[in-house]
Amino acid sequence: MKERFEVLFLDQAIEFVEKLDSKTRNKIFYNIDKAKLINDPKLFKKLEGEIWEFRTKFKGLQYRLFAFWDKTGKTDTLIISTHGIVKKVSKVPKSEIEKAEKIRVDYFNFKTRK
Repeated sequence: MKERFEVLFLDQAIEFVEKLDSKTRNKIFYNIDKAKLINDPKLFKKLEGEIWEFRTKFKGLQYRLFAFWDKTGKTDTLIISTHGIVKKVSKVPKSEIEKAEKIRVDYFNFKTRK
């Protein structure tokens, strides 16, 4: 099966994942790898605007890695993961979506200056 996209992790996403124990980290990467192959909103879902989330439920906790699409390069299948949280309430906090959107804007501003 062909992967539908590639994932690039920005510093804050890497820092979030590195703080997790190895079993949790492995489960998150397993779900991301699975989302690359199949379209399943339980694994990868659009939140609002241009912001998406990778979703993992493990040992009763909800992990979210925020992301957006970068369709400006050689491939239109690159997803940039901005940062992550352990979700503690039913709705994704608006402040986290806004943070991901700010990172997205900064990313494209930096990319167009290069």
